[in-house]
Amino acid sequence: MDFRGQAKGLAMIAVLLSIGAKAHAGDERVLYASLGDTTRAPIGWVEFCAENPGECQGGQSEPRDIVLSQAAWRDLLKVNRWVNETVKPMTDMEHWGVIEKWSLPTDGYGDCEDYVLLKRKMLVDAGWPRQALLITVVRDKKGEGHAVLTVKTDKGEFILDNQNENVVAWTETGYRFVKRQSQSDPNVWVSLGDGRPAVATASARDGR
Repeated sequence: MDFRGQAKGLAMIAVLLSIGAKAHAGDERVLYASLGDTTRAPIGWVEFCAENPGECQGGQSEPRDIVLSQAAWRDLLKVNRWVNETVKPMTDMEHWGVIEKWSLPTDGYGDCEDYVLLKRKMLVDAGWPRQALLITVVRDKKGEGHAVLTVKTDKGEFILDNQNENVVAWTETGYRFVKRQSQSDPNVWVSLGDGRPAVATASARDGR
């Protein structure tokens, strides 16, 4: 087993712990993405919720951040890597014969948002608060729409991504962040302050 990613991650935690007080005092712009106005949900989310209501329970709730202990960090690495290695990439057109469909990859195949849905479900089933696990739409390094999972912690926001076996701080992804679920209600989506035209789905299409 390759422990390099885990060792790097634990070293990052040690650094974050050592500067935690300073970061919370004056550097939250780096640790936490800037939130904007409410915006439209990505294409596919409403349909996914209609088919999987248990995954989309709405209503107002208090935002919660994870205390980023070494045990929590190991759990994030484990879930991210297991899903990335277990689910095989397949486009929605190949998989379902449609351009866009969100689904839990129960048959072992999916695209980026399906990886995100499974990671989120595994963490919620393990007792993690839904309010700290936010499906997020970004533009990747190629400028294409992409979905990742943002984990809100007391040491900043970290990203679980099917394009990266390691869990990294949001500022280290090289992505432009577009929108994500609200911590207060998973069916409310908020802009992340990108001035460029919004990417609504992992297919880089406008939302509705």
